[in-house]
Amino acid sequence: MAMPFRQTARLGSYLLKQKLLRRDKFALLVELEPLFACNLSCAGCGKIQEPASVLKRRMSVEDAVGAVVESGAPMVSIAGGEPLMHKEIDEIVRQLLDLDKIVFLCTNAVLMPKHLHKFAPHKNFSWMVHIDGLRERHDASVCKDGVFDQAVDAIKQAQAAGFRVMTNTTFFDTDTPQDVIEVLDYLNDDLGIDNMQISPGFAYEKAPDQEHWLGVEQTRELFRKAFGDDRRKKWRLNHSPVFLDFLEGKVDLACTAWAIPSYSLKGWQKPCYLMSDGYVSSYQELLETTDWDAYGRGKDPRCDNCMAHCGYEPSAVFATMGSLRESLRAATTL
Repeated sequence: MAMPFRQTARLGSYLLKQKLLRRDKFALLVELEPLFACNLSCAGCGKIQEPASVLKRRMSVEDAVGAVVESGAPMVSIAGGEPLMHKEIDEIVRQLLDLDKIVFLCTNAVLMPKHLHKFAPHKNFSWMVHIDGLRERHDASVCKDGVFDQAVDAIKQAQAAGFRVMTNTTFFDTDTPQDVIEVLDYLNDDLGIDNMQISPGFAYEKAPDQEHWLGVEQTRELFRKAFGDDRRKKWRLNHSPVFLDFLEGKVDLACTAWAIPSYSLKGWQKPCYLMSDGYVSSYQELLETTDWDAYGRGKDPRCDNCMAHCGYEPSAVFATMGSLRESLRAATTL
């Protein structure tokens, strides 16, 4: 299964508009971080390593919505930190939905039951719950026992209330193909998740755990074995077939991190969500002052093992939309 039809159609019309306007670089999705604070201390996250003075700050609704509007992106992924710790997160979501943006609200789900009543089901809104494996594996990843069960309970409450629920799962070198199969089977079949997003772990420089990141060949072998026997076709994955081919090593893609820019309390992050080479005040400045040709595997050593969503999913989208064969293949998997 590929991306939902509504999302695919929205991207298609948006890409056509950019082509007609002769734009070669533009945003598909904004990674919006309205805070860095979190209620967990995950081993693979570097966001909470910020100074206490930064962790106390919250982005204003005006700045959050304004950044998305400025970028022109049709989609927004609200992350952090833990977005539900932001007192006005429901207002940020409401205003973005009023602007007809597709909104994914990322969360570890611990606080979801307390805040669910602040939100309403909407065709363009999805909860994106972080699930890094089954119970033991997930709790080890977030460094706290009991979080997996809390997340599953929160997912069920959201589903019962009529919300669309997605998940995001990161895999590390401690994961086996069977681990991938088991967690995706559970999310797909047992929990009935609407769509699942997956990503190989990238060596985020501030993360406490610097030992368990996947290399390129490890990533390809992991997903090649996990996806074997056409297994990936039964899972409701929120990815184009081309991106899944990329994870398996069947195709290679260039990094297009400018298409999924990150905006946080510090501004627009250069060059991407996972690397920090400075910040600028506008998306246009990000496009104009970043040497995009200097990034990607084989160009910057820091990028050599990266196969992350923020750099390569947009490349896969462009490859899909630019090919009749790939567009038809994506359509047949909806």
